[in-house]
Amino acid sequence: MQDSTINFTKIKKHTYNKFKKAFKKTALTFLTVAAISFAAEISAHADTDKLTTVYYVYVDKQYIGTVTDKNVIEGLLDSKLKEAQSAKENVQLSLNSEVTYVPEQVFRANSVANNTEVAEEVMKEVKVQAEASAIIIDGKPVAYVQNTNQANEVIKKLKLRYVSEEELVAIEARKASDNNTLPPLKEDETRILDVKLSKEVLVKTEKTEPVNILSVEDTVKLLEKGSLEEVKYKVKDGDVLGGIAHAHNLKINQLLDINPGLTENSVLQIDQEINVTILKPFVQVIIDKEYFKKEVIPFEKEVVESDKMFKGDTKVQQEGKDGKRAATYRVSVQNGQVVKKEVVSEEILQEPVKHIVIKGTKVIPSRGDGSFIWPAVGGYVSSHVGYRWGRMHKGIDIARPSDHTIKAADNGVVVSAGYDGSFGNKIVIDHQNGYRTIYAHLSSINVSSGQVVSKGSKIGVMGSTGDSTGVHLHFEIYKNGSLQNPLNYIR
Repeated sequence: MQDSTINFTKIKKHTYNKFKKAFKKTALTFLTVAAISFAAEISAHADTDKLTTVYYVYVDKQYIGTVTDKNVIEGLLDSKLKEAQSAKENVQLSLNSEVTYVPEQVFRANSVANNTEVAEEVMKEVKVQAEASAIIIDGKPVAYVQNTNQANEVIKKLKLRYVSEEELVAIEARKASDNNTLPPLKEDETRILDVKLSKEVLVKTEKTEPVNILSVEDTVKLLEKGSLEEVKYKVKDGDVLGGIAHAHNLKINQLLDINPGLTENSVLQIDQEINVTILKPFVQVIIDKEYFKKEVIPFEKEVVESDKMFKGDTKVQQEGKDGKRAATYRVSVQNGQVVKKEVVSEEILQEPVKHIVIKGTKVIPSRGDGSFIWPAVGGYVSSHVGYRWGRMHKGIDIARPSDHTIKAADNGVVVSAGYDGSFGNKIVIDHQNGYRTIYAHLSSINVSSGQVVSKGSKIGVMGSTGDSTGVHLHFEIYKNGSLQNPLNYIR
């Protein structure tokens, strides 16, 4: 048992040593082959794609792409900035975005980078911006100029549209002075108190595209009109003013207002240009001024009714007389139009005297009030007062009424009623106030001498009696015996 045991142990140890030597030889061989293979692979890469530096391009931390040469992009951006600068020499320009690059070394750089496409995309993303002075109205920038000095020049030029430079300097000096007391105004003297804009205008430094920066003159025009260009419409066949106005959301009177010389009756010509732009100023210039003048105070008129006087009679109780006063007015003028006017002080130099007229209200049926009605029912004047057929025609002829009724032109007393030669049937009414009326050629008479008649009552029927060429009414009015033209009295 021992021997067996001893022999077994020896055999086992011998086998292990042989295995160990074989394993070492195999492992060495494997490592050698691996090293040779890695070296061969590196050698193969070195022969095809050398290790190259590429740049990952970012615009404001946004990845755009990969390039092998960042100088391509830098050069394009520099050229873009210089080109813009040449167009705006006195403006400080910069780029509106930050371009950054992250380098890395890679094999096969051409497979991951595209200089052309990335450069084009960067040029789209990056804009040139200018530092300018924004003119802000109602919290929004409405125009840009190069600097604060130009912005102040714009405001000054706006004001100079309505005042002289001398006046503006005087106003600014007075506002800056501690003593704002003004001397009393002389008669017919006017002075400007203030020149201001209708809205608060702020100036603030901001970044904007160079193309947005305007000249001082264009900025003034923009603020005054709300637009640098007026839209014109060319007339087409079949166009009418109403249709053109409606198509541009205008009323006809608005269209006429912005096209001087154009009226509703104007004949439009094909291809005629019509302005269809209503200007809406961003801001307007307000001038506050005051003036002093002596002026007339017109007298008032008063009518006092009296039942002690006959209706139709009047009498002047007191002659009116104008008064005088010295007044100081304050006026606000906006873009040349007066928007407010008020008296701030006045001194009465002479009180006006009221003109008082007494008007009678007393009515007597036999007395007229001096106003006459049309004595027929309709009809028209077929012949007037004046010479006719070689002799004087003393009244008017009324023909073709809708009804042949003849009416008293006013209250009065019938003086005569009967046939009178060439007048035919004739009525004379005394109105007891200096007036008389005559009605002739009646076919019939409905009143008698001495009868009191009221205005509008029936006194006869129209006819063709006496020297008459047809059915009509011959009507005359006399005042204190003098012939009058009835058409000057009838109401």
